[in-house]
Amino acid sequence: MARAENKETAGPTTRLVADIARRMRARKGWTQEQLGRELGYTAAAVSAMETCAQPASDAMLVKLEQVLGDGTGIFEQAREYVRLDTYPAQFKNYALLEQKAVGLHLYATLVVHGLFQTEEYARALIGGGYPPLPEDRVEELVEARMARRALFVREPVALVELVLEESVLRRTIGSHEVMRGQMRHLAECARRRNVTLQVLPRDCGLSGEYAGGHGEMTLVATPEHDHLVYLESQEESLLIKDQGKVSRYSQRYARIRAQALDPRESLGLIQQLAGEQR
Repeated sequence: MARAENKETAGPTTRLVADIARRMRARKGWTQEQLGRELGYTAAAVSAMETCAQPASDAMLVKLEQVLGDGTGIFEQAREYVRLDTYPAQFKNYALLEQKAVGLHLYATLVVHGLFQTEEYARALIGGGYPPLPEDRVEELVEARMARRALFVREPVALVELVLEESVLRRTIGSHEVMRGQMRHLAECARRRNVTLQVLPRDCGLSGEYAGGHGEMTLVATPEHDHLVYLESQEESLLIKDQGKVSRYSQRYARIRAQALDPRESLGLIQQLAGEQR
């Protein structure tokens, strides 16, 4: 749904795309209604896009490239950057790093990591948060989150490791049906050749060691062979580049991974829990 406040908060890429679309439409001599017919949208939707009351969706950008792009690829290229405008402010600096990363080492303690969420799980999680968000904003964020999964199939391939706390798998988000679908998706992800998925069991501390007490973390390896750490909590984020600190986080992650179930045992637990979601 278009909202007046979007015009004030729209990011620079969203504004640039709107201006380019408006100029290219005018060059063809089309009205908003004519462009809407070509795109399969209403004139009101075209107007909302051009005024930034409702930023162009990923699907609309695909259509704009077909109808107005004239082979330039400008709207296709814009998809990645318009998606960045969609993300919450604290996530934007990390989002580009994630898209281009050659390696990710993830540790999730509260909910399933966003890269591994199903659409239904993400919608229940985002829609059930606080403060409540308008439905159109929920759908916008869900779409952006699902687009991140392109990382798994892009070239060059990214190697992704995820350690999940067992409590994450047992925390019901949405419904038992949503969780069953999420478990099955995790099992599918675990079978990918470029993914390693491990579960840190609830009783791992019985051995007297628990390396995960400092919370979630994301270790990033960039195409330039830089290594970074991304931390996020309570809508605040921190990107760490200091190599001494990165080394310490890497060692801690290695210890967490060593205390987790191995990949085969982890997959078995996920499959077992999927069967328990009745």
